Amino acid sequence: MIPASEIEAARLRIAGIARRTPVLRSRQFDESCGAQVFFKAENFQRAGAFKFRGAYNKVKAELDRRPVREVVAYSSGNHAQAVALVSKLLGLSATLVMPKDAPASKLAATRGYGAEIVLFDRYTENRDEIGERLQRERGALLVPPFDDPLIIAGQGTAAAELLEEVPDLDVLLVPVSGGGLIAGCASAAKNARPSIAVYGVEPETGDDTAQSLKKGERIEIPVPKTIADGLQVNRPGALTFPIVQETVSDILTVSDEEMVETLCWMLERMKVLVEPSGVVGAAVLRHRKADFSGRRVGVILSGGNVDRARLAQFLQSTAA
Repeated sequence: MIPASEIEAARLRIAGIARRTPVLRSRQFDESCGAQVFFKAENFQRAGAFKFRGAYNKVKAELDRRPVREVVAYSSGNHAQAVALVSKLLGLSATLVMPKDAPASKLAATRGYGAEIVLFDRYTENRDEIGERLQRERGALLVPPFDDPLIIAGQGTAAAELLEEVPDLDVLLVPVSGGGLIAGCASAAKNARPSIAVYGVEPETGDDTAQSLKKGERIEIPVPKTIADGLQVNRPGALTFPIVQETVSDILTVSDEEMVETLCWMLERMKVLVEPSGVVGAAVLRHRKADFSGRRVGVILSGGNVDRARLAQFLQSTAA
């Protein structure tokens, strides 16, 4: 696990820069799933997702060690926006490698922070190789999306805040992509409350971490087709996976349809906008993918960046 001291160092580093996001409740949601649910609303974080925490922790820590003029990162969108914003705040140049089919709103927001974007095809090209080549050519700092101790520690501050506010949680549900969020949050949660059960959540079509846990080693799947664009990583991280093995009880999955239903319910009833990738933990509860009846459950709502056109489609599909 990531030591409590490293997560606390990250909390001090991001203090006053990252937002301490609210913990939301909904009586109707509790009644619908039979549990007491506490939502950590990272959709209200700067740049619209939890990624700001890890990106700021990584870049600021590296700046404190040595001079940095430019950063390079690769991302489907939320990490790109976070790195672009962090770079702007710290006066650095930023180049982001992003998929051609990334949501238009995420591309626009990243450009809006002043970053250069290099597009690639996520189904035929390797973003890691492109990012590493640019980093070498430019002598820049590479800011990986998940497989880095400083990134993991930064993401863990979300769960540290949640457990500080709601210390007696029984369960924590966390979205899973490359594993930076769940590795950090599981470490923070277990440090604060060793008895807590941590569950990861993936799309049904992108269950690489679930398959890897069953096999006992990292496996790679084809890039998944899912509306959860932030969860389309096809292999767990080398650093994050052992932490997941050590700390996570199980990986649950939800369908695209279950994400859409939950997203629309939360928007209509709770007046909270969560993107498909960010709503998977809530979808587990809404659709009873496991029995958490009568338990106190924390849910990380990891982001809220949704294109207006896609949101309109989601709302129309549930209204039909």
